Amino acid sequence: MQDFKVVSQYSPAGDQPEAIRKLTEGLKKGVPFQTLLGVTGSGKTFTLANVLENMGRRPTLVLSHNKTLAAQLYSEFKAFLPQNAVEYFVSYYDYYLPESYIPQTDTYIAKDASINENIERLRMSSTASLLERQDALVVASVSCIYGLTSPVDYDNMSLRVRVGQQVERNDLLRKLLAVQYDRNDTSPERGQFRARGDSVEIYLSQKDEILRIDFWGDEIDSLERLDPVTRKTRAKVESSLIFPARHFVMPHEQVEAATHNILAEMKECVKNFEEQGKLVEAQRLFQRVTYDVEMMREIGYCSGIENYSRHLAFREPGSRPYCLLDFFPKDYLLFIDESHVTLPQLQAMYKADRNRKQMLVDYGFRLPSALDNRPLKYEEFLAMMGKTVFVSATPGEFELEQSAGHIVEQVVRPTGLLDPPVEVRPLENQIDDVIDEIRKCTALGARSMVATLTKKSAERLADYLGSLGIRIKYLHSELDAIERVRILNELRNGDFECIVGINLLREGIDMPELRLVAILDADKEGFLRSTRSLVQVAGRAARNVDGYVILYADHVTDSMKALIDITEARRERQAAYNREHHVIPRSVAGKQDRETITEVLGISSKTGAYLAGDQDRLAQIRTEALAARETGGSYTAKDGSKYTGKQQKKKRSNTVTREDAEALLKKIGSDNIEDIITELERQMIEAAEALEFERAATIRDQIRDLRNPKD
Repeated sequence: MQDFKVVSQYSPAGDQPEAIRKLTEGLKKGVPFQTLLGVTGSGKTFTLANVLENMGRRPTLVLSHNKTLAAQLYSEFKAFLPQNAVEYFVSYYDYYLPESYIPQTDTYIAKDASINENIERLRMSSTASLLERQDALVVASVSCIYGLTSPVDYDNMSLRVRVGQQVERNDLLRKLLAVQYDRNDTSPERGQFRARGDSVEIYLSQKDEILRIDFWGDEIDSLERLDPVTRKTRAKVESSLIFPARHFVMPHEQVEAATHNILAEMKECVKNFEEQGKLVEAQRLFQRVTYDVEMMREIGYCSGIENYSRHLAFREPGSRPYCLLDFFPKDYLLFIDESHVTLPQLQAMYKADRNRKQMLVDYGFRLPSALDNRPLKYEEFLAMMGKTVFVSATPGEFELEQSAGHIVEQVVRPTGLLDPPVEVRPLENQIDDVIDEIRKCTALGARSMVATLTKKSAERLADYLGSLGIRIKYLHSELDAIERVRILNELRNGDFECIVGINLLREGIDMPELRLVAILDADKEGFLRSTRSLVQVAGRAARNVDGYVILYADHVTDSMKALIDITEARRERQAAYNREHHVIPRSVAGKQDRETITEVLGISSKTGAYLAGDQDRLAQIRTEALAARETGGSYTAKDGSKYTGKQQKKKRSNTVTREDAEALLKKIGSDNIEDIITELERQMIEAAEALEFERAATIRDQIRDLRNPKD
């Protein structure tokens, strides 16, 4: 454990040194609220990392309003603070359909979800780091205000093992089962364990590694941390902490005591329904709760156990649930990124959740205590905030009011880049004009972005421009986080030249290749054309030295005038700094760590073969590597992997064969075997969807061979 330590080849520049000094002074003096008013591309993340280094060792929460931006922040903080515990905590659902009931049509919708196991592991790692370390920084989305188990219960349920400890092997196995680890002696996966003779191997829930415990009689003889794929020893340790396999886990005695309260509430509710003549609701509630209680008593867990969290934690009716914030100490630091969006989102979450659950309670699907399984109310969140720094280029009224006198501006960029110039052009022939501008940018190897007012207009524009031969894609709200990352990276890679959207590219997304931002119908006042929205959209072009913004309008609105005035004032200040310090503006080179972003969102990309938008990258590497072998030549991949070989004939195949995989494994290295397995899994799914079950089975066997190599 150590203090926060920034590792970077860069030193603070521009407005960064002054911003770091002021924010550090404010935090050390105990100022509750500060605002970092930083323009796009000014290095706000680097500033905050340096502030943490000045503060020493303080658990920190970085709060973002969506998964994609949180992943970007996670990758940047992880790069700046490689020696510290930088964690990622977002909703682990790739797909989520909440439990609900529509009385008008008598339709009950059961909860349906697809859990991303990689993100679930990162969530477990976050809470583990907060309990183990003081140098922990957690980047989280707004889902962190939803209920979790009590940190005290979670910590108490953890198993502490050390070399020389006296413990019977079977007692340890029973304790593992009590904290929701499953036994799997054949092929254990995350959250499972295997027992063979005097050895117990535990695939830890919060880490991508196996803890091997060797016994000598009733004494722990050694502890080793193993790689889960290669099974090579990573380290030998003297002690280790084994956290529960799930966040919602309770001691058996506590579950037994809670079930009595659950059954008592159920009987009271059933009685009330029967008195009102609602016999269907009474029977429905009785059956569901009775079944859930039986499951909890037998295995300590049930589907939807979070709906009984108030009883399990012995909280008072109406009291707030435990959440991620409870895992932080009272003196923690809080950075709220894009605060003008994040705070309103936090404010709206409770009411939406309450309305849905109230229907379930009224019609006998859930007990009234399920209403206490909820996100924090906005007032509760405000009461739990640590020393806070709001971060935004366009802070809202709340932030400005709370941090009055402690607003730190970061306008001058270390790169010397100026805010992009803003030009107003007439609405007439705006489509023809924007087509001409897109083609100019494409000829220079740059990218373009067009912002429309409605989803339908964005779709029609994308279809029209596509018919003219412009390679274009439409970014819309129905895409999940992973697909958005893929599209943005395809744009950066040059797979297409223009992107059309409404407001999905406003906050925080880095796009250095973006030269043109065209805003159609800019004079239509409203949320999407407010001053804050226009400033955010225009900021997408601020990472390119030749970036510029075009507003299409017949008259200049107050919001447009504010954007133009703000831009001109900032450009003057930035240009003056450049002249004084002899700074030559330069575009931002791909600072965004796309590999890390896609990895935390569940896409394996250790060698660069699976960057978002590069699904065929492995096949390309395989083809070119085999071609190099056949010709006796050589090939160097984008990730630096080199392939050479003697000439030999080999039949080509659309499927990566076991022989191909083994050849690649030797060239790429055993540490990246998961990349090959990921590609094989994708091909297996495609084969199954195409009803090619024999090919899918063959690929499945290849995956098994790679995961469990024969000695």
